[in-house]
Amino acid sequence: MKLLKNILIVLFAAFAYSCSSDDIEEDALSKDGPFPISELAGTWEATKAQFSVSTTSVDVVEDGGTASMKVQSNGRFTVTLNPIDRDAYTVSGEMFWELWQGSYYFAIVWDEEPGDWDTYGHTFKDNTFSINGGADTGEYDFDNDGDMEACSLHFIFVGT
Repeated sequence: MKLLKNILIVLFAAFAYSCSSDDIEEDALSKDGPFPISELAGTWEATKAQFSVSTTSVDVVEDGGTASMKVQSNGRFTVTLNPIDRDAYTVSGEMFWELWQGSYYFAIVWDEEPGDWDTYGHTFKDNTFSINGGADTGEYDFDNDGDMEACSLHFIFVGT
C-alpha cells in the first residue's frame, strides 16, 4: 500500500508541474491570428518575386518571368516560379501564425524544412498579399549553377 501511495504522489506531482501556468509555450503555431489563414485560399499571381543577398538582387517578375501561388484553406500552398533563364520549379509548405510574447508573426513551414519555420513581415489588404523575409528566409540559384543560395525574399501577390 505504501508503494502505491508513493507512486500516486509522484504522478500527482508530475501532473501538477506539467499544468503549471509558468510552463505556457512561448511560441505556438496557429491558423488564427490577425486574420484566419483560410482567407488566403485561392490562386495568387505575383507582381514581385524578389530574392536578395548582399548586393545581388533578382526579381523573377521584373525580369520577364512569372510566379504564382495556390493556397488551400488549411494553409498548405505551392509557389510556382518560372524565371526566363531556366526551367520552372515549385516550392511548397504551410502557412501559420506564430504567437510569441503576445504578438502574432506570419510563419511558413517549408516542406524541405519540416518542424522548423521562418517568420515574415506581411501585409494583406483588399486583394493584395505581400511577404518580406529577412536573411536566410528564402533560397534562389542566383548564378544558375544548380546550387540554391540562402537569401531574403519579397513577394507581392494579387488574388485572381
